[in-house]
Amino acid sequence: QVQLAESGGGLVQTGGSLELSCTASGRTFTDYAMGWFRQAPGKEREFVAAITWGSSSTYYADSVKGRFTISRDNAKNTVNLQMNSLKAEDTAVYYCEATESPNTVVTGKKLYHCWGQGNQVTISP
Repeated sequence: QVQLAESGGGLVQTGGSLELSCTASGRTFTDYAMGWFRQAPGKEREFVAAITWGSSSTYYADSVKGRFTISRDNAKNTVNLQMNSLKAEDTAVYYCEATESPNTVVTGKKLYHCWGQGNQVTISP
């Protein structure tokens, strides 16, 4: 299985920006479509964004559409999540996840096979 490691979380004020990065290792990165999920305290993990292996397709949750951008660099085995206009409700642990359906944007969390350790993103008022 591919190993995933997230970085870039932290504390930012409402309206600010953060970029999360995820580095993959251990397997061929282009064998995977990638996604970002998040889990807020007391809530279930929810889909945020997904991208196919060649970046031809992306998909976003309605709650982040127009504010977040998912991208990937296959030469560097990385997938990023640029988050702008952050809101208090974006506060969560964010997870990078991989699924062996490289040509499909996958939104269902049960369809992902691997995930990283998670990275805390906190938005202050």
